[in-house]
Order: sequence, then C-alpha cells, then structure tokens
Amino acid sequence: MFPWPTASAPGGSTSASSVLSAAKSWRRLHSTAKVPGACLAPLAPLGVLVSDAQGGPAHPLLQLVRGDWGKPRTGRLAGHKTVKGCGVLGGRDGARPKRQQRQGSSGARQTPLTLPAPNPACPAVCELHLHPDCVPFACSDCRQCHQDGHQDHDTHHHHWREGNLPSGARCEVCRKTCGSSDVLAGVRCEWCGVQAHSVCSAVLAPECGFGRLRSLVLPPACVRLLPGGFSKTQSFRIAEAVEPGEGGDGADGSAAVGPGRETPATPESGKQTLKIFDGDDAVRRSQFRLITVSRLASAEEVLEAALRVHHIPEDPGHLELCPLPPSLKACDTWAGGKAGSAVISEEGRSPGSGEATPEAWVIRALPRAQEVLKIYPGWLKVGVAYVSVRVTPKSTARSVVLEVLPLLGRQAEGPESFQLVEVAMGCRQVQRTALMDEQPLLDRLQDIRQMSVRQVSQTRFYVAESGDVAPHVSLFVGGLPPSLSPEEYSSLLHEAVATKATVVSVSHVYSSQGAVVLDVTCFSEAARLYVLLKDMAVRGRLLTALVLPDLLHAKLPPDSCPLLVFVNPKSGGLKGRDLLCSFRKLLNPHQVFDLTNGGPLPGLHLFSQVPCFRVLVCGGDGTVGWVLGALEETRYRLACPEPSVAILPLGTGNDLGRVLRWGAGYSGEDPLSVLLSVDEADAVLMDRWTILLDAHDTASAENGTADAEPPKIVQMSNYCGIGIDAELSLDFHQAREEEPGKFTSRLHNKGVYVRVGLQKISHSRSLHKQIRLQVERQEVELPSIEGLIFINIPSWGSGADLWGSDSDTRFEKPRMDDGLLEVVGVTGVVHMGQVQGGLRSGIRIAQGSYFRVTLLKATPVQVDGEPWVQAPGHMIISAAGPKVHMLRKAKQKPRRAGTTRDARADAPAPEGDPR
Repeated sequence: MFPWPTASAPGGSTSASSVLSAAKSWRRLHSTAKVPGACLAPLAPLGVLVSDAQGGPAHPLLQLVRGDWGKPRTGRLAGHKTVKGCGVLGGRDGARPKRQQRQGSSGARQTPLTLPAPNPACPAVCELHLHPDCVPFACSDCRQCHQDGHQDHDTHHHHWREGNLPSGARCEVCRKTCGSSDVLAGVRCEWCGVQAHSVCSAVLAPECGFGRLRSLVLPPACVRLLPGGFSKTQSFRIAEAVEPGEGGDGADGSAAVGPGRETPATPESGKQTLKIFDGDDAVRRSQFRLITVSRLASAEEVLEAALRVHHIPEDPGHLELCPLPPSLKACDTWAGGKAGSAVISEEGRSPGSGEATPEAWVIRALPRAQEVLKIYPGWLKVGVAYVSVRVTPKSTARSVVLEVLPLLGRQAEGPESFQLVEVAMGCRQVQRTALMDEQPLLDRLQDIRQMSVRQVSQTRFYVAESGDVAPHVSLFVGGLPPSLSPEEYSSLLHEAVATKATVVSVSHVYSSQGAVVLDVTCFSEAARLYVLLKDMAVRGRLLTALVLPDLLHAKLPPDSCPLLVFVNPKSGGLKGRDLLCSFRKLLNPHQVFDLTNGGPLPGLHLFSQVPCFRVLVCGGDGTVGWVLGALEETRYRLACPEPSVAILPLGTGNDLGRVLRWGAGYSGEDPLSVLLSVDEADAVLMDRWTILLDAHDTASAENGTADAEPPKIVQMSNYCGIGIDAELSLDFHQAREEEPGKFTSRLHNKGVYVRVGLQKISHSRSLHKQIRLQVERQEVELPSIEGLIFINIPSWGSGADLWGSDSDTRFEKPRMDDGLLEVVGVTGVVHMGQVQGGLRSGIRIAQGSYFRVTLLKATPVQVDGEPWVQAPGHMIISAAGPKVHMLRKAKQKPRRAGTTRDARADAPAPEGDPR
C-alpha cells in the first residue's frame, strides 16, 4: 500500500501536531512519489481534505495546498490536456490511455475516470473532467468570460490552473522545465497559454494579453451578462445534458454503482445499505448516495460514513441523521435531537424500538446558538484575506457590515455604501445574492444547511460596495412566423406565454427570418420566459430561446478584430461537435455559436455593433451558403457590413474550401493551428448570385388560374445544376434522410454517390429538349446534354475542373470575382465521371451575368449541393448585390511561437477589409 500520511489521531480525534506532521510528510512525498488519485479527497472552497488510502475519515487541512501556506487554492486538482483527472478526487492513471500508463507506478487504489465528454458541470468550456458521481461536489472554477456587474474591470488577469503540463513545458520566467508526468506541477493560464512554476507565476504581470490569439479573442471586459439565475450551459448556449445523479439513473431515482456508490448488501452479509440524502434539495432532486454499514453500527459510525460519502467537512457533533418520511418531505420533528438520537440497529430506528429500519435518511444540522462566520472583502488590495465575526440570533446583515468595516480599514466611509453579499459556489454556476439589511444571518445559515449541509462549505459572505445594477436580460426568440410587424410579434408572444408588458419589450425584429429579441428587466420573468419558450411550438413551428449577452463594443481594443465562429455539429461525420468544444475552450465561448441552436442570426445580432470582425464557418458548402445568406439579409444592420469569411470544410464536396485553400476537408488538425491560419489568411472577393424561381403551371396559365407555387429566391455561391447532376444529388440526399446514422464519413458518402451514379448510367432525359436558355436576353441553342451547370468557382463535384484549362478566344478566363457565370453541359453519368477523373472537361456553352432558364416539365435542380424537384416555370439568375469578402488561406506555414506579428507579409486586401 502506498505510504500515505494520515491526519487521523487515535480514537478518531485530530490534533494540531498530527495535522502538521501529515502536512510535512505530504510535502515530502509530493516531490518524490506519484500522488494516488484516490487519496485526494474533495477540495473545499476553504481548504483541502486529505484521507487515508483505505478511504478513512477525511479531515480538513485548511488552506494547505502543496506548500503554499495561507494561499487559497484557485485551480483544480487535475485535467488540462495530456492527462485528465477528476477535479474532485484527483485520479490520473485511471484516465490515461493504456499506452500512456507507466509500469510500476503507485500501488495505491486508483480512481478510473470515464470521459465520454467534458464534465456536465461545465461542459465544453473549462475542460474540468469529473467522475459522474463527483459532479455535485465540484466547485465552479470557470474562466471569467464576461462581466456580471460585480467587480467589473477593464483589464483581464491570468486564469491559472495547476497541473497536467507536458513533460517538456518550459517556465516563462526561469526557462526551466515546469511540467511533470508524475505529479501536479506548474500552472498554465487558460487564456493565453503561458506556463510557469507556481512560484514563478507570481513574478509575471497579472494582466493577461490572450497570447497569439489576442486579435481573435472577444475580451471578457467587452461582454456583459448580468446574473439572472441562468446556468453556464444556458449562458453559453450549450445543449444541456442530464446531470448525473439528478432524478436518479433509473425510473425510481436509484443510483448506479460507481465511484463513491456502494454495492447493495445482502441480508446474509450482516450489513445493510442505506440511502443518504443531503438536505431538502437532494430530496427534491431524488439525488442520494449509498452507504453500506454493519447492522450493529452505532449512530456515530453511520453518521461518519454518511458525511464521508457526501464529502461534508463539518463536525459530526453538529449534525444528525433523520429518517426520510414516506411522503419524501423534510423531517422537522427531529430538529431538537442529539447526534445519538438516530442510532441505527437491527431492531429498529433506535435501540429498543420495534419499528423497521428506514431505508433512506437525511443529513440534518442541529440548531446553533451562535457561530463564527468568515467575512471576505469584496475589493482588491486588502491586507487580510478575511475577518471572523461571531454571529448570534440578534446579528443581521447590517450589524455584521458595521462590525466588519473597521476591521478592514474602511471605518471612515459610510456603512450605507456597503452591503453583505452571499456567494454560493455551485458546480454549474456562481450565484451572488445581496442580503437585506435586516436579514438575520444565523437564520440564513440554518436555511442553507436545511437545503444542503455541504452547501455551507461552498458559500462565502462578502462585504462589498453597494452598486444597484438594473436587471436586464436579452432573450433571442427564433422560429416565429415570418413577415409580421413588431406589434403582431408582441401580441403573438403575449398569447403564447403571457408576457408582462411592464418588464418585457421587443427591442429588435428580424421579420424575414421570423425572430425577435426581447428586453426583459426582471430576472424572474426572464427565467420564466426562457423555460416556456425553448420547448414551445407556435403555429406549428418549434421556437428557439437563447440568452444573449450585451457587447460593449466601445471597450474593444483599437487593433481588435474578434472572430465570430459558426459550427455545424452535424457536419463532417460529427467532427463539428469536437470543434465546437475546442473553439469554446480556445476563445471566449460567447463568440462561438452552434448553428443547430438558432442558426447564424443570434451571432450576427450579438456582433451587429462591432466595428470590425471576421467570421469562421465550420461546415459543408451548404452551411457556408446558409451563413452567407444570413449575412446578406442582415448587412444593413451591421456596423461592419463586409466581414471577411473563412471556411473550415466539414462536408463531402467542400468545393469552396478547396478554392480558398482550406483543403478538401477537415482531417483532425489542431484547432489552434486553424485559428492561427485564419488570422494570417488573405482577403479575396467572391461573387454571389440570386436565383428567382417562378414555378408556373402551363395548364393553369391557359385557364387563367393562379400559379401552382409562389415565387421564391435562393442565393448561390458555387454552382447551380439542372438535370442529371441535380438528380444524383437528390437521390443521395434522400438516402441520407432515410438513414442519417450511416453518413458519418466522406468516404462512405462518396461511395453512395458512385452507387447512385451507376444506377443512372443508362438513364436518358434529353434535357436539351426540356429546357430553354437565354444568356444576356439572347436565346442560346443547347447541344445534346443530360445536365446543365452554372459555375461560379473553378471547382465542382469534389474538386473537378468542369470548365477546363484550355484557352478559348470566345470566353474570358473565369474568376470567382469577375461578375460572370460559366455555363457548362454534361452528356451523362459517364461524362461526369470522366470530368472528375481529370480525363475530360465539360461542354462550354456560354458565359454571362444574366440568365433565364425555362423549364418545360418538372426537373431536378440543385444549388450549392441542396437539391429539389422544380416545377415547370422560369429560373432567372443574376448578380446578388455587392461581392462578399472571403478569407483565403495563406500559402506560407503558420508562424511558430515566439515570432512577431510584424514579420507577416501583408498581402493585398480589398479596401475596407477588416483583417
């Protein structure tokens, strides 16, 4: 067994000398031996718990963190990059891939860590990984991604996190190795990536410059989101997962066996398994943990086991166990009992009673006549970390403020300028509540313990300067019927969710997209509307509700050009989900948007007042066209009307990505390298085209009746196909709709295209007899073809050159910004295969800027890979206003760390390009 020092004295008591001895031994072992993850008990907000290797009772070693005496720990115990560990129990080897595990490491009990995804407490943002059972015990240590009205500052400080640095990491100060694969060594800033020894980090300037991504990151000082009771997942627009342990893992709320959860005992074993709830909140959530104790165990032994499984560091003499009534309501009749009043034995609830032993118990706190409370200053540059005051039944928030101010050196200032703030540090959010002046503090502490005994150890009280912040929440609501007036949208929402006109108003209307932005001046009303709207359908349309922050564009640095990131998580064989998580960690999560959750409009609305920004679209050609279309519709609302757009191709064809040098598809490159390439990319122009589809039934026209379908307009960036090309795309699209789970790789998708093409190899439509073509209002005679294609970029069908490279005096050399489209014909599937193989090119027909196509019968049509069957009628293709600014990947390799930004050669860019 690993020689782990224990802080337990004989008889279960703890002396100062034993604690100090254990601390010194732990420091000595820390530098020479591997720390067993199972021996690191939870880190409480005010101290670290150390338990023995056999899982004995834990004891608080207040503010003892790897030798940093008196310095509160702000990082987590494990889990940044290469080696992940549980942020509560620690644990490292159990989480490593087998090829990374070392032979002959500690023989102590390990804590295997299953990591299907970042932990549910803060998914995809902070990279804090936890066992599922440890999620309720984790404290929030998230990066500060926005201002919340509490201690707002214009400068941003480093966010240090300890451990799991690469073994070859170099300290920024002394340039010596600061990483280790054996122990938690060194710290790393989660924003700029600076690595240093724990001691050396104190030498560095506290301000963070965001490192190599400083021009792309949206500074937290420029984002404002007031705390309105929304969780991190709601604030960052992250799809919420079911919280482990919440509501139970089974239908009856029972817990699964896992770390910290016991295997139910059998009657023959002489032991019994009990459900232990921590307060009313756990009862309401049906969130319990199991303990297995002897049937002859005393009350003290059972209580210690219950506190240990819930990681509660309080003195057992102040707590008791109450049986859970069948009604699952709190037990108030036991409040005046003693710790020994809940003795569990085989005969019943207490010795001598004939009642059966209850299966479920609740941890309760005994009433206290007085208590010592730590009060922390809510401002910087204070000589002491906290002051202690004695709280009695007569103590109120105002009396505590009056007592604390002289101890903190603020006695000269009026007490009316200060207030007492309660800060609850949960696993999902840090919640601040300003207490009323007449609020009794002892009653407040009892109320917290009534809800959760462990929550008291995660609650701090701060004396802070009074600064009343007016409640304000922006709610984006999408999925509404389009083309309504602001008054009609207000009336529609009032009928659906009974909005309160006094606190809810419509601030922005996007009528063509069927979306509005609500300004809510009441936090409770905002929370109510969010819960109702996110799962509601209006007129058969499912609504989308998102919480949006306010962007303080005036605070942006002069050279800042933040990157707005759109990710389609369903693209690229579901690689988009991994990229979504990676970009949220590398950038500010407020600037990363999931396109399946509201589309591109929420992001464009958030950045509408930013004078200079760029856009990164992660998805296929269809996703790129979707975002470009939204940019076109909202252009007149943007302070930066021409943002440059970069592409990370995740689709099957990715023709636009090929032309702009972003590659044939994403193949697992480092997301940091992708962002650096975006920062170095060159700006180019590209034409956009508008296609007017006017379906017209000939028979109805002759009879004088209305059109079969209303006209519609679509935007085109790459190409538009009519005939066999669109028919193959349509068959592929239908196959993917039937079995979407099979279409997770580009190789499989191309195989389906080949199979569909072989089925059409003998098919003949005689397309030239079914359509008429006008170019620049001149009739053009079509050759014998099966497909007609209008191309805007020199890439078609996954990289094929359909136009060809041969010179032709009849036509100009094609470019994607020349204001011209090239018209090409193909004779069938075999011809298309030869073009994609580089053996032939298409049949050049025309080149122009205005086209009119007459369809004599229903014909398959596809635009940028999106196919459908178009009814007989007319198609008019013309230029769609201004050209769009795209970002083309630079030919040179991304610069390495340490090179200066000025070393980059400036490539020619269009005038006004925000690069």
